Amino acid sequence: MAEPYSVRVTVRGYETDTQGHLNQAVYLNYAEHARWSLLQAAGISQRGLTGQGVGPVALETTISYRRELVAGDEVDVTCAFEWRGGKTFRIHQQVVKTDGTLAAEISAVCGLLDLKARKLVADPAAAFKELTTDPALFGL
Repeated sequence: MAEPYSVRVTVRGYETDTQGHLNQAVYLNYAEHARWSLLQAAGISQRGLTGQGVGPVALETTISYRRELVAGDEVDVTCAFEWRGGKTFRIHQQVVKTDGTLAAEISAVCGLLDLKARKLVADPAAAFKELTTDPALFGL
C-alpha cells in the first residue's frame, strides 16, 4: 500500500491558545488544508467540482489529540480515503511532527453532495474516479 498523501504545515504563533499550544479548532483547518491539497494534486479544483454540480461535505469529524503542538513546530498532515460502498466514505488523517511524534488523529465521514438535488451522490468513488487525473491519490 502506498504512503498516504501528506502536506507540511508550520504551526504559527497566532494559531496557539493561552497555554501556548495549537488551538483545537486549528487542527480542523490543517485537516481541511490537506484534503484540498490532495484534491488539487489529483487535478480537481473547487471550480471544477461546482462546474460538475457537486461538492464534498463533512458529515462527522472526530479528533484524538495525542501530543501538544507549539509555535514553530513543523508537522506533516496525511490524508487517506477509505471507500466502503454507499453514499459515504471516510478520510483518515494524522498530524505528525517531523521527528515522527503523532500529535493528532482525525477521522471524518464525508460525502459528495449533488448541489442541485441537495442529496448525496449515490457512488462518490465513481464520481471521484471520473473527476480526477490520479485515482491512486484517492486509493481508487
